[in-house]
Amino acid sequence: MKLLVNISRILVGVLFIFSGFIKLNDPLGFSYKLQEYFSQDVLNIPNLEPYALMISIFVVVFEVVLGVFLLIGYKPKFTVWSLLGMIVFFTFLTFYAAYFEKVKDCGCFGDFLKLKPWESFWKDVILLILIVILFVGVKHVKPLFGRLPTTVLALLGFIFSLWFGYHVLMHLPSIDFRAYKIGNNIKKGMEIPDDAPKPIQEYSWKFNVNGEERVFKTNGQYPSVEGDFVSVDTEVIQEGYTPPVVDFSIENDTEDLTTHFLSQENLIVVISYSLEKIEREGALKLKGFQKEALKKGYKIIGLTASGEEAKRRINKAYNIDFEWYLCDEKALKTVVRANPGILELDEGTVKQKVHWNDIEDFDLPEVEKVTALSFEEKNKENILYLVDGEISTKEDVDILEEKGVVGILHFTIDNNILDSINKSMNSNYVGFMNVELKKDSIQEDTSVNK
Repeated sequence: MKLLVNISRILVGVLFIFSGFIKLNDPLGFSYKLQEYFSQDVLNIPNLEPYALMISIFVVVFEVVLGVFLLIGYKPKFTVWSLLGMIVFFTFLTFYAAYFEKVKDCGCFGDFLKLKPWESFWKDVILLILIVILFVGVKHVKPLFGRLPTTVLALLGFIFSLWFGYHVLMHLPSIDFRAYKIGNNIKKGMEIPDDAPKPIQEYSWKFNVNGEERVFKTNGQYPSVEGDFVSVDTEVIQEGYTPPVVDFSIENDTEDLTTHFLSQENLIVVISYSLEKIEREGALKLKGFQKEALKKGYKIIGLTASGEEAKRRINKAYNIDFEWYLCDEKALKTVVRANPGILELDEGTVKQKVHWNDIEDFDLPEVEKVTALSFEEKNKENILYLVDGEISTKEDVDILEEKGVVGILHFTIDNNILDSINKSMNSNYVGFMNVELKKDSIQEDTSVNK
């Protein structure tokens, strides 16, 4: 029995510390998961939603501390009783979520490891068995050190947990497990591979056949039945591939600009999932930050789930004038754990990400200005040349220039025109040269339109 207790002690202690630390690294993310549990669709206790963050911090700190207490043998009876109470509660919670299909991910290991509802439940069942073993054999849970060292270690574990939780709340998670971490490309995160598993659904077709309701099941095709159609229900038998980035978009009232902005270099995005809840101190810093970013050559936009009235009010109240675009609130909460948070994107790749508390640490080196000449030199293979509206080549344009018959030379980057050209020609041009021939005068005008 003693050996079994010691094995359970190590397994439970390590797992509680690991699971608690993962959530303690991102207590705000765990609070979002608790809000999902408290919602009307799940446990129907929405009165607790405003206290989700406070509950989140208490739970994850307590989880880590109990794991430490168990390993060092501090107050064994209190520790084992507390572990038992916690695991009984979580086992009920995961069973409820799995049986009624209320929550797709329990949040047990944050964004580090996603467990399906039934996987979470059986994990808790195994933990419950191990903790029951500890409960029965609690007399074998002895302190590893003397009374004073054990007490000191317990106190240090508690203090460190509190400090670490506060630190990541005031900044950002120390370890980012999400699809929007620095170095990841958002565009690639949206892609679905050609060989990705497709979802498998079962369709239950209900027909009235000779006055009797009968159900016919197919994989999607309409059944050949002599009867009157009543209804159809679908059930997902097997989930398909889900890309790491979902629900992320950059939109205005009339169009989706996601592809446009994720193709730009040196783009700074200010994230505020709710302008109504934006931190005042963070919003006050945006004016100076915007001025500095624009001065250094960056383009700056905002992303929020709030409406037009809130956008106008915030811009006026804090004297900022960059344009706010729309995105799903849940996606924005996933992008950055701050309100506001700031990102730098380079063709969709996350280069920097900071909490508003650390906005002074955002690196803003001066952006190299792109001229028509430098752009042409860097993108020789991706420029479309037009002579009087007809497709030509650089060599032909050079010959015309040598003969002195080129009139007006425009170097233009126009996204709308490029999109149309690229779609029609199955190409990927990044700019074009437009040459208009004039008989009497020769004039060259090079410009870049963004």
